[in-house]
Amino acid sequence: MTLGETLERNGISRRGFLKFCVTTASLMALPPTAATAIAEALASARRPSVIWLSFQECTGCTESLTRSFAPTLENLILETISLDYHHTLQAAAGEAAELAREQAMHANEGKYLLVVDGSLPGPGSNPGYSTIAGISNLQMLEETVAGAAAVVAVGTCAAFGGLPVADPNPTGAVPVSAVVRDKPVINVSGCPPLPMVITGVLAHYLTFGKLPELDEYGRPLAFFGQSIHDRCYRRPFYDKGRFAETFDDEGAKKGWCLYRLGCKGPMAYNACATMKWNGGTSWPIESGHPCLGCSEPDFWDAGGFYKALSVPTGNIGGTAAVAGLAGVAAGAVGGYLSGRAKKDARTAHRQVTADELEQKL
Repeated sequence: MTLGETLERNGISRRGFLKFCVTTASLMALPPTAATAIAEALASARRPSVIWLSFQECTGCTESLTRSFAPTLENLILETISLDYHHTLQAAAGEAAELAREQAMHANEGKYLLVVDGSLPGPGSNPGYSTIAGISNLQMLEETVAGAAAVVAVGTCAAFGGLPVADPNPTGAVPVSAVVRDKPVINVSGCPPLPMVITGVLAHYLTFGKLPELDEYGRPLAFFGQSIHDRCYRRPFYDKGRFAETFDDEGAKKGWCLYRLGCKGPMAYNACATMKWNGGTSWPIESGHPCLGCSEPDFWDAGGFYKALSVPTGNIGGTAAVAGLAGVAAGAVGGYLSGRAKKDARTAHRQVTADELEQKL
């Protein structure tokens, strides 16, 4: 059964499916023709084999993907893939679970996707800090990655180490990329990551047979190419120098910028501001809480969640002052998508509508 047939069987209409393909192409800044390619590829795709390993993590990434308030097309795609091994979701346990992993590895040698959430004790650490079925995380990762086509590190723990790496890092935790050197690794960071980013990566892989363009941290550029600050609807208040000073003052009630309450939006790169959570209902800043920068490396040791990066002083209403402050914040993060690349992407991108796509297919 193809992916398209499975979605239809689960009550997803053709138009709903095409809207998903259009949205995916748009969010990934792909050209209009990509929506057609995505629709054709997903509709005919056979269930790809996915092995999901969970190491030093809190299960928050899996909970984020599976505990939505209502079934979504993203959920169904995740459920439709051949998830051959996942500690939390699979019915098998013990030796039967490990046998399922080994059978999936042999049956799909060189073709399966390996998804990992959680960091793992590094090569120089006590392997007993984290084991599954008596197998150390390091050994299991090395065994499983050998026959994988690519690796998707889901969540900030797998991408950058996350909480286990926070000082003093008692388990000697390392991210997946510190161990996997000979296979492509795509980092979908966030604590937890956005479900749409994961399905977007899967859709891109099924359509083009390769991973999307990545930033310097191995994250899909389409989702992590702009800062939270640049996409934030409160940005105009920042430009005018209007800040909430406490969580219950007049500024907070009027929805002013949360920069002085510790918002890490200027140095955090993610798509929360545009994709939001719970079916597009809201996201942390819209709910009145500063961005914690959870999609960035070492965010747990970044100096306090409610401590401002650098509190602006004086009149910052001028464009030059704002540009300078944003530049300092951006510089702290390092290089990312260049202005020219962003301009080229915007020039090449034109969103196709579901109606146009329906006429083509």
